[in-house]
Amino acid sequence: MSSGTTTATRAEYCVVACAEAWRGAGEVLAGPMGTVPTIGARLAKLTFSPDLLLTDGEALLIGDVPAVGARAQVVEGWLPYRQHLALVATGRRHVMMGASQLDRHGNQNISCIGAWARPERQLLGVRGAPVNTLNNPTSYWVAKHSPRVFVERVDMVSGVGYDRAAAAGPSATRYHRIPDVISNLGVFDFETPDRTMRLRSLHPGVTVEQVVAATGFALTVPDEVPHTREPTAEELRLIREVIDPKALRDREVPAA
Repeated sequence: MSSGTTTATRAEYCVVACAEAWRGAGEVLAGPMGTVPTIGARLAKLTFSPDLLLTDGEALLIGDVPAVGARAQVVEGWLPYRQHLALVATGRRHVMMGASQLDRHGNQNISCIGAWARPERQLLGVRGAPVNTLNNPTSYWVAKHSPRVFVERVDMVSGVGYDRAAAAGPSATRYHRIPDVISNLGVFDFETPDRTMRLRSLHPGVTVEQVVAATGFALTVPDEVPHTREPTAEELRLIREVIDPKALRDREVPAA
């Protein structure tokens, strides 16, 4: 950023990290789930990924980039549920889901906490997570990084991780890819020989020790960990004035 610009907040670093997940994606459908990923997808559309397809969150493909919570003024097409499912199966979507639990291999749980036969807590259910993870790139957004989310073993597999996809064989691995895991502490990936989670960058103000303490499994940590890239002045303007003027991002990621 140029001198004289306002310091970015933790939430704004998270927005930019989410946007980067769609860099160079081309004409694919963005499927952000959550406030920060939604802002990130819209930021990507307005900057380095102009061909990205966005929806209104229901059944319309939109041609403009409205503020979060505002109505789109330009409708490009209709995407009802059945057509959305057909699109997912072709791999032309990059979804960013949430996770109640996530393990070192990228297995995700949004279904229940505790044994499946008698869970302690009922959550969303498996939903479309298996189809998402086996048919198109699936990244994850976690607003509060903690050992309760980043666990050694998920209680139930909803989204398929690298180990289970490999065990299932070529039909499962052909399109399976988890490009990014983004949390309020940093950015993670699976670019390791055994396809387990690696710390890729730290958000400013966060230490490696904090991340390790907040992670319930052995995390691969490089000798040198860079910081998540800083938003440009133009990106901050778009986030603050165009996409999220009500600062909803700060509710999802409060100031550190």
